[in-house]
Amino acid sequence: QVQLVESGGGLVQAGGSLRLSCAASGRTFSSSPMGWFRQAPGKEREFVAAISWKGSTTYYAHFVRGRFTISRDNAKNTVYLQMNSLKPEDTAVYYCVAQRDGTASSLRSQYDYWGQGTQVTVSS
Repeated sequence: QVQLVESGGGLVQAGGSLRLSCAASGRTFSSSPMGWFRQAPGKEREFVAAISWKGSTTYYAHFVRGRFTISRDNAKNTVYLQMNSLKPEDTAVYYCVAQRDGTASSLRSQYDYWGQGTQVTVSS
């Protein structure tokens, strides 16, 4: 059974940092693009960042570019999201996602596996 388990969420003040982790199990994702989406209360789930299976290519939503960094460790079957200079509008549940195969994408429909999410709250 494939599982994506997020950790690292929490409460932080504006301007602070958090590092999210996503541990994958049930199969190897070393050849799979992975990424992060988020959903704030009352809003649509939106793309945050994605990374190719090699880790050589990354994509970011415009509103996190320059502040967030996605990375992965294929030996650990884990993907990370380093979030710096956090803003109150970054408050959301953050979801880890993975494809079976393919190319990194910002489209929700491209992702086959989703984690349960981890809450990030940024206070002003």
